[in-house]
Amino acid sequence: MIKTLLALACLTAALCARAEERLLLIDASAPVAAPSTGHLKLGTAVAPNGQRLAVNSRYLSLDDQPWLPVMGEFHYSRSPAASWEAELLKMKAAGVDIVASYVIWNHHELNQGHFDWQGNRDLRRFVQLAAKAGLKAVVRIGPWSHAEVRFGGFPDWLVNSMPTRSNDAQYLLHVERFYAQIGQQLKDLLWKDGGPVMGLQLENEYNLSGPGRGAEHIAALKQLAIKAGMDVPLYTVTGWDGAVYPSGEVTPVFGGYPDEPWSKSATELPAKETYAFRFDSRVSGDLGAQTAASARGTAETDIALTPFLGAEYGVGLPAMYRRRTLVSADDIAAMLPVQLGSGVNLLGYYMFHGGRNPRGDFSLEESTASGGYNDTPRINYDFQAPLGPDGQQREVLTRLRPFHLFLASYGAQLATMTVRKPEAVPPHPTELTTPRLALRSHGDSGFLFVNNHVRQHAMPEFRDLRFSLKLPGGTLTLPREAITLRNGDSFIWPINLDLDGTRLVYASAQVVTRFDAGPAGIVHVFMAAADQPVELAFSAADATHVQAPQTQRSEDQGQVLFKGIQPGTSPALTINKPGQRPVIVLVLSAAQGRSLVLGEFAGRKRLLLSEQQLWTGNGGLELRSTGEPRLRFAIYPALAAKPRANLPLKAVDQDGLFQVYEATAQAFAGQVSAQQTREARPAPKIQRGGHAGAALQPIPEAFGTAASWQLELGRDALTGPALDEVLLELDIVGDMGRLYGGTEMLDDWYFNGQRWQIGLKALSRDQLAKPLSLSILPLRADAPIYLPREHRPDFAGQPQIAQLRGLRLLPVYRLSMRP
Repeated sequence: MIKTLLALACLTAALCARAEERLLLIDASAPVAAPSTGHLKLGTAVAPNGQRLAVNSRYLSLDDQPWLPVMGEFHYSRSPAASWEAELLKMKAAGVDIVASYVIWNHHELNQGHFDWQGNRDLRRFVQLAAKAGLKAVVRIGPWSHAEVRFGGFPDWLVNSMPTRSNDAQYLLHVERFYAQIGQQLKDLLWKDGGPVMGLQLENEYNLSGPGRGAEHIAALKQLAIKAGMDVPLYTVTGWDGAVYPSGEVTPVFGGYPDEPWSKSATELPAKETYAFRFDSRVSGDLGAQTAASARGTAETDIALTPFLGAEYGVGLPAMYRRRTLVSADDIAAMLPVQLGSGVNLLGYYMFHGGRNPRGDFSLEESTASGGYNDTPRINYDFQAPLGPDGQQREVLTRLRPFHLFLASYGAQLATMTVRKPEAVPPHPTELTTPRLALRSHGDSGFLFVNNHVRQHAMPEFRDLRFSLKLPGGTLTLPREAITLRNGDSFIWPINLDLDGTRLVYASAQVVTRFDAGPAGIVHVFMAAADQPVELAFSAADATHVQAPQTQRSEDQGQVLFKGIQPGTSPALTINKPGQRPVIVLVLSAAQGRSLVLGEFAGRKRLLLSEQQLWTGNGGLELRSTGEPRLRFAIYPALAAKPRANLPLKAVDQDGLFQVYEATAQAFAGQVSAQQTREARPAPKIQRGGHAGAALQPIPEAFGTAASWQLELGRDALTGPALDEVLLELDIVGDMGRLYGGTEMLDDWYFNGQRWQIGLKALSRDQLAKPLSLSILPLRADAPIYLPREHRPDFAGQPQIAQLRGLRLLPVYRLSMRP
């Protein structure tokens, strides 16, 4: 009797618990028509080796297989040519498949008729190095780029003498000359020649209409590109802010940013559309086009004809004078499930690599003084990018990489999947009380996308959530134990995923990659979310082959559930089916997942773990550490022999499946000191005006009020074994900072709370031989500019502030290894 009562009590408690659960419903049972083909009139799709790159109404394909690549922007003319090869290899190691770059006209033809394609402007060499690194290329040929550059990239002589961005005969004549030059640079490097250039972008943010404009102008640009020999499989235009183009001749690309640095607002903005799943539109709010659209854009009316391709999802933000947003790695990482869950089939980023404008007598930045909409730094184009101007790995890169590994392994499946809308969706992006989710599915397989992070806006904590997915084969409800969705959570869970012959019904952990370990088996890598228990569910038939001695196993309604899994580098479970190689399931912790790299070394692909910057290429394995002389990484499968290295290297441990190596560099002893040479004077009141009617960057004479410091580098500031770079890091508070070598400006910075770093090894001996000085223009307490509230300084009742709070030299050590 007592046992019966206890059983009834337990059953009642379980039923009550289930009654309190909140089921989030998605119906994914409706059939979907096949994608349409043949309606897009693009260029030559087949390379000499037979590789075919094609586009249908829903996705890209490579060799007739669906393809969902990652594209990252890197401006060659804003980066030292000597660094290109290593930086491109770093991008490849980060999971980037395609490098995109603007060809900025006034970087090449500052003076009419005098083209410069040398040194940092050598487009041809940049594209060749991209191919060497295993990257494809999309070249954004303009002629107008924007790119936060003077006149959007147009040379002064062009702007001053003729109408632009239309079919004006004089203008098109100069565009034809410019395109002909680009065509020569790309000769034999196009897809049809066996080269890496798979696509061109025409113009940028183009929404002008009227005689000789609109679709007519884009069509003319395409014909000029073809005339210049630039026949490629993919012609694109930006599709936001009412863009217009000739339907069927080009494909639109889209983007979204976590804030709007171009906004006039000096306060926090409402919740951005970038964090809300899109089911009816591909345009993610205002992306800062500098012209106004007169009608609904072609991209909105072309949704059924073109795939959802991205080019400018902001993995950082630029500094603009009136608005200085600072984003976190969490702000960026939360965007990815939203974009992929909204149907994006090319994940394109701007910027993936920061840079600096060419230095010289002529200022090339966008500014209100030259008629631009925004004021930007004269030299610095840091963009808070995953790779900084000096190749630094930022935290955000480690947050992106697991998604890139996921797309490399499962993107072909995801590309064919249809976006499925949940039963309840937020009525608008600023509504924060409805859970945000989407499903992409094909048949009974799919991926569940969830986001509960909105930058600068706290999301509710949703308790006791489960998901009910109506699939063609029946309804799947998961996970077995209801979860709490906390503010800041975001993830992608697999549904009915094929683990090389075994169906994983679901996992409450993010799938990262599939790795072929040869005779040892196939490894499927997952990543646990912080504070979220991991469940792996299999059908009862498949579960008979699963070995998981360290987990809790239970069976219910034809499913076998494995839980109690402790994330780490040892297998969570192994599937052994007769006559097949083992299938190993590895569930890494969130930190381990972010340190995972897939690279080729010692004759085969390997899984690599390191908290430091790591990449492979040219037969080698490279490790880069900022500030820490001990360099450490783990590798699987294990190496047969210790690699040759520039530092003493030793195998120190075995961590689960991984073999751990370590090396220690000689500690860097370089020093820098600062002596204040000039006190700040009262800074002039900040004026408002320009096209935005907002805060204007002070005129050059205002820098006469700046505080100044003389910097002294110690004798050993740039020397040391295994020293790859030395970063001068400045912690300033003020309006703007400028670093000079003598009277030559070497770099500049808008204060936003981020530490300012300058790579000293990229500077010439002549530049470093001159006295180094720092100037900080005071920030007025009444400045009508936006600063993140957590970084707005305490003026302590003073009318202005200009401080150098700290400076140091950060050594960047490098461990180089060969088999």
